[in-house]
Amino acid sequence: MITIFAIIGVLILVYILFINFTPSLGGDVSEEQQKIYQASHQYKDGKFNNTNLVPKKLSFSENIKLMYTFFTTKVPKDRPMEDLKVKKLSADEVAHYKGAARLVWFGHSAFLLQMDGQNILIDPMFGKVAAPHPLLGGNRFNTEFPLTIEELPEIDAIIFSHDHYDHLDYESVMKLKDKTNQFFVPLGVGTHLTAWGIAKDKITEMDWWQETTFKDITLVCTPAQHFSGRKLNNGQSTLWSSWVIQSKDENLFFSGDSGYATHFTEIGNKYGPFDLALMECGQYNKMWSDIHMMPEETAQAGIDVQTKRIMPIHWGGFKLALHSWTDPVERLQSKAEGLNLQVITPKIGEQFFVKDSITNYTHWWEKL
Repeated sequence: MITIFAIIGVLILVYILFINFTPSLGGDVSEEQQKIYQASHQYKDGKFNNTNLVPKKLSFSENIKLMYTFFTTKVPKDRPMEDLKVKKLSADEVAHYKGAARLVWFGHSAFLLQMDGQNILIDPMFGKVAAPHPLLGGNRFNTEFPLTIEELPEIDAIIFSHDHYDHLDYESVMKLKDKTNQFFVPLGVGTHLTAWGIAKDKITEMDWWQETTFKDITLVCTPAQHFSGRKLNNGQSTLWSSWVIQSKDENLFFSGDSGYATHFTEIGNKYGPFDLALMECGQYNKMWSDIHMMPEETAQAGIDVQTKRIMPIHWGGFKLALHSWTDPVERLQSKAEGLNLQVITPKIGEQFFVKDSITNYTHWWEKL
């Protein structure tokens, strides 16, 4: 009995030390901020909520079962057989680009968007693991990037969808903060950024359906069905979102992380049709389908938001679920074909344009 209590005591001590001396965990929302957030329709009883009653709160035994299933289930082809090769970019060409709105995928949900003369990063996660410490996660599928953070030009704005580690990465933010002019985030996410030394006047927090103008670009914080939290005691303390990004000539949708729900139709009716939708398609399972869409739902969500083309994101970066690494794109393409929805699948580092109905993309993942 003494041994058991000693082990529990050590674990508690380790946890306390970890949360107090690990800056990647981010900040905590203050009581003053909580009072402000009470004006949000999504904020109730000290937490942000989805429109629907999800995610389901699991019991202790259900959590243990889920963890056991995740760590003991063997999945064929859960990772590429070799490191993903990326298309390298010229730092000088990127810095001086002034053409039509284009994107470059960095894997998972990270993008460089060059629109209307502005350099915008979306969920720029460049870390090795999607976890607060390198020992707590598996390595990403690509060790190289089209450009390193140091090679990127001055960043006019960064947009974050929520505070999970595979989207908001401490090391990436620390390298980007001094070359970035403005950050746009859902309510509460700015708490992490200020904890990491970013000035409050560089952070714009937004609620669902709020709009703002950055230069000549319209940004709309739109709904998603997900959750938040970076440690055991701050779940749902910050908001999660999707984003609409509009220039005078282009209309782009970024889903962030989301389960399938009616908000996609609402967004499509209000802000569609879109030239392109970057839509979550990966890290799903029937056990948590309320917060991560299945690929067939991703295709339907593309129809709902009224997009001309869809690009699957949230795949090709990390193993965070129990499916093969190519399952997302294969199932999406199969379903989209029946819906007459165009799917684009650029390689990591391959430029593509917001408006482009011509370019065909290879099934580059098939031999990996």
